[in-house]
Amino acid sequence: MRINDLDKLGIKDIKKVYYNLDYETLYQHEIAQREGIETELGAVAVDTGKFTGRSPKDKYFVKQPPSQEHIAWGEVNQPVSKEVFEELFQKVKEYLSGKELYIMDAFAGASEDSKKAIRVVTEMAWQAHFVKNMFIRPTPEELENFHPDFTLYVAPKFVNNDFKKHNLNSDVFIIFNIEENVAIIGGTWYGGEIKKGVFSMMNYWLPLEGKLSMHCSANIGEKDDVALFFGLSGTGKTTLSADPKRRLIGDDEHGWDEEGIFNFEGGCYAKVIDLDAKKEPDIYGAIKRDALLENVVVKENGEVDFKDATKTQNTRVSYPIYHICKHKEDLKGPHPKNIIFLTADAFGVLPPISKLTKEQAMYYFLSGYTAKVAGTERGIDEPVATFSACFGEAFLPLHPTVYAKLLGEKIDKHNVNVYLVNTGWTGGPYGVGKRMNLSDTRACVNAILDGSINEVEFENFPIFNLAIPKKVKGIDSKILNPRNTWKDKEAYDKQLVHLAKLFIENFKRYQGYGNFDYSKAGPQL
Repeated sequence: MRINDLDKLGIKDIKKVYYNLDYETLYQHEIAQREGIETELGAVAVDTGKFTGRSPKDKYFVKQPPSQEHIAWGEVNQPVSKEVFEELFQKVKEYLSGKELYIMDAFAGASEDSKKAIRVVTEMAWQAHFVKNMFIRPTPEELENFHPDFTLYVAPKFVNNDFKKHNLNSDVFIIFNIEENVAIIGGTWYGGEIKKGVFSMMNYWLPLEGKLSMHCSANIGEKDDVALFFGLSGTGKTTLSADPKRRLIGDDEHGWDEEGIFNFEGGCYAKVIDLDAKKEPDIYGAIKRDALLENVVVKENGEVDFKDATKTQNTRVSYPIYHICKHKEDLKGPHPKNIIFLTADAFGVLPPISKLTKEQAMYYFLSGYTAKVAGTERGIDEPVATFSACFGEAFLPLHPTVYAKLLGEKIDKHNVNVYLVNTGWTGGPYGVGKRMNLSDTRACVNAILDGSINEVEFENFPIFNLAIPKKVKGIDSKILNPRNTWKDKEAYDKQLVHLAKLFIENFKRYQGYGNFDYSKAGPQL
């Protein structure tokens, strides 16, 4: 790095800077410093301590003009004063002073017109490795003239003991200063905070430029037909977009501008709980040297027990996208032909596949529905509905209708087909029915992608008024209407009404937003 670039960081007496290390050197540092252990698959496994997921209640934006006029303040985007930020920023820089540091420079966004240069400063070799995996790796020529648009200071071992005085939630903090193009992360080791921190900023910058930012995966077929897969964690975004017949553009975060679709990232971050080499060969095969496992249980012989959730259900792996054999090297594609909304409905109510009208697409995009199973440690087997606007509300600095408006315009302009696919339960709710077979879900997705879905007859799904096919090649037609799969039809009808009420209640939040009252496109009781 250039000396003046180091001076700009405001960190004093740096012992040594490890700048954009190659994978082999990062591996040596991780093993030597006992940050991680090598597994029999070749990937290094690390633990992120007590934080095995994000800390959404500890995420803040500095409230100041002009960004304060754009941000949707509330539980997702909490305000913090500039004075508190400056105090913590100074403490983070003092904490990082006198240490050996890892600095990674990378790009977010594969589009030349939309990409941002990101610099991450951390004290951990594995976090530098994580950044190298997840973002777009610059060429040596690009590094020579690299000037960051945004810098993240990551101090996982520093905690804010004055959080009560600062009126913050805990001693952990993730704070974004948009005007200063800086973020600080303290008290948490979880790598996903870096990934989603950059995503949050892309979700701020791009829509203000008239570009749509999206929490979705994307792949492309032989005819250059792009498909987008929206869905919350655990619904199958990564699994379903890793298709041996298609090339992967990306598994989680994308932009959509006038040229088409582009990945924000240069890697993938997949859940690996219960990972099966036969069911998910692409992801399993990507776990090799240079991949980075998080919070998995590793036996003494180096074998990874993917079924063991002792540390967390949220076990993860990050890897560079080229670990997926069939990927799109430029991480871009034309405007999409199909959009698929994924939901894991644990109530066992929704059909495995539905075709949506433009109005229904807006409704289900703004709803962002999935259902999670309650914590079994409390003995509760009832599903819990989760509504996350745009299938990623936790990462949206702007109001959800900003993103929905852009999506609607693009669906219209490019004549995109939109579908709702349920990867959740069939034959009953969680605890009674069973999870939809991956092979059946694949068959539904294949019917969308090969166009055969357009050649079959549809029927109306009651209350929700969705168009569902009577036949899909490769699966038992009985499961296409979920009522057929329940032994107790009366129980199904009650559950259907119950879920409809949850949708209706959630959508009341959009009343009063002018042209965004799409409630008539949702369930009707």
